[in-house]
Amino acid sequence: MELSKIHRVYFVGIGGIGMSAIARFFHEKGVAVSGYDKTSTQLTQQLEAEGIRIHYTEDLDQIDRSADLVVYTPAIPAAHTELVYYRENGYEVVKRSDVLQEITRELFAITVAGTHGKTTVSTMIAHLLRHTGYGCNAFLGGISSNYGKNFWSSDKQVAVIEADEYDRSFLKLSPDIAILTAMDPDHLDIYGTEAEVETAFIQYTQNIKPNGTLLAKHGLPRGPELKGDNKLTYSLQNNAADIYAANIRMEDGGYEFDVVQQDWMIDKVKLRIGGMHNVENAVSAIGVAHLLGIGSDKIRAAVADFKGIRRRFEYLVKKENAVYIDDYAHHPEELRALITSAKTLFREKKCTVVFQPHLFTRTRDFAEGFGEALSLADEVILLPIYPAREQPIAGVTSEMIAARIEGPVVKIIARDEVPAYLREHPAELLITAGAGDIDLLREPLQTLLNKP
Repeated sequence: MELSKIHRVYFVGIGGIGMSAIARFFHEKGVAVSGYDKTSTQLTQQLEAEGIRIHYTEDLDQIDRSADLVVYTPAIPAAHTELVYYRENGYEVVKRSDVLQEITRELFAITVAGTHGKTTVSTMIAHLLRHTGYGCNAFLGGISSNYGKNFWSSDKQVAVIEADEYDRSFLKLSPDIAILTAMDPDHLDIYGTEAEVETAFIQYTQNIKPNGTLLAKHGLPRGPELKGDNKLTYSLQNNAADIYAANIRMEDGGYEFDVVQQDWMIDKVKLRIGGMHNVENAVSAIGVAHLLGIGSDKIRAAVADFKGIRRRFEYLVKKENAVYIDDYAHHPEELRALITSAKTLFREKKCTVVFQPHLFTRTRDFAEGFGEALSLADEVILLPIYPAREQPIAGVTSEMIAARIEGPVVKIIARDEVPAYLREHPAELLITAGAGDIDLLREPLQTLLNKP
């Protein structure tokens, strides 16, 4: 696959957050892009407005029979009519990760991997490079609040890429700078064991290009096994790490802090989004910007201008009597960090968490961890499990999590019943969390909490 020789690309499952970024990459290079997706969404509508042709039924009459390349997502069933046609008729059919593999070969690649934090860190890095004028092509797993996009292009031959560990696709990438944020067990339906998850992340670091750099979170399991000709660590505030934050001060739902390294320091960095974990994320992004030779004043200004990512500790309501935060958290450690940070910032407010478990396997594997994390709240509203790509598993329901929550009031209700429930039981500090369709509650709950 030579990117310069591709003139027509067809996407099977174009509306996914990762797929749409690749579609935009080709489209902005003047390649003819079209595709299929199951449903019309805000994201597919944006793609159509940008000039990309999309249809929403399996229909061989609407596919591009002149495509040089067909890209599909693993979420598409193997028996999908269009995918079968392309495979049986000799087209070059690849996964999204194969395209990213080629991009990392051709460009200076900065890749961000980890069981959590990767969307925020990759978006922070990409924002810093764009805001400071350094420039980059950004392939993100979330929508940047600064730009309203998950992709942007640049003449600079640099790419910032979120590296997804699902189905081991990130092992195809060959970065110049690799960031590793976390190695907690997840996707055990793919990996089987915690040890296999860790082994995959070690393999990710083995693919760093010669003379490349690994920037890994301090204290990761099996840290000595991580590879990279140049190895650095970062931390929230552990001064045993190479780069860390010091003098952290909470300020109007955000933070001010210094970033310290043995040979340099950037003081009075202002981060205007919530979540202490986001201070740590910022430390890693600042570390990358400094590696690239970007000046302290430019870095400081870029961080201060960072508005966050849609559904990552996103403030939807922030007023005296009510705060509403929406987050993508779908792993126990993410939930723990989310609830802890929110309660620290708004200590005097009663914390109500609405959580939608994502996947039956993840609920089965981490019910204990979810229960412990949600026990940090004052009230918990659990929704039924969002199945995504999975079939139900006997005995695996939201009740598994509810039974392990100790302390808070717990209620299990349908998603559509939540606004009426909160109308009767008003929330002071409301958090909605999950990776399914819980985001459909954003608008009605925002409207509800904004009422005088």
